[in-house]
Amino acid sequence: MSELVAYSLEDGIATLTLNNGKVNAFSHELIADFNRSLDRAQADSAVVIVTGQPGILSGGYDLKVMMAGPQAAINLVGEGSALARRMLAHPQPIIVACPGHAVAKGAFVLLSADYRIGVEGPFSIGLNEVKIGMTMHHVGITLARDRLTPPAFQRAVINAEMFTPQGAVMAGFLDQVVPPEQLMPTARAVAQQLQKLNPGAHTGTKLKVRKLLLDTLDAAIALDKTTALM
Repeated sequence: MSELVAYSLEDGIATLTLNNGKVNAFSHELIADFNRSLDRAQADSAVVIVTGQPGILSGGYDLKVMMAGPQAAINLVGEGSALARRMLAHPQPIIVACPGHAVAKGAFVLLSADYRIGVEGPFSIGLNEVKIGMTMHHVGITLARDRLTPPAFQRAVINAEMFTPQGAVMAGFLDQVVPPEQLMPTARAVAQQLQKLNPGAHTGTKLKVRKLLLDTLDAAIALDKTTALM
């Protein structure tokens, strides 16, 4: 079990639980643990559920690192972008069980998954980069353009609009919303349905469907290495 991403395996379903402080900040260490957990899930041929702590999936990147300097921010976001690209191409299905807020990188985790479940409540989901003084990176724009509805894309990326869980379904961040106590049972039920897919057909179809997106992300990742965010 890793320190910042707890890994558990039951009946062919791997649950990855983010556990990094109050907001589950995406640091270099958490991203490394996340990648190691995906390695384990792939070796176990397991459907993946990603979740967080009660009330929050993640509040975004580690601000201490982001504020350490332009290159520090570029490096951390680059690692996060590579993780998003990996999630989109992961051979097994990935479900995100979002237990509350999902902001900035937290919302991009939603946009990188195959199925997304949120919970009812006074939670905010969206991309606040412009609000906090960051110019949206090319990878973020690419992900949002691919997964959000056109009106929501403009509002989320340019206006930094935050969405309620129900609004997040309409926008494209989530696929369904359930009561908090039903989050993990629903995620496991979806995982059990996805276990019935032919693994090779799922992987092959996913890569065909997302080929243009993945190619565009590769170019965006390279471009973001030379582009300041602040």
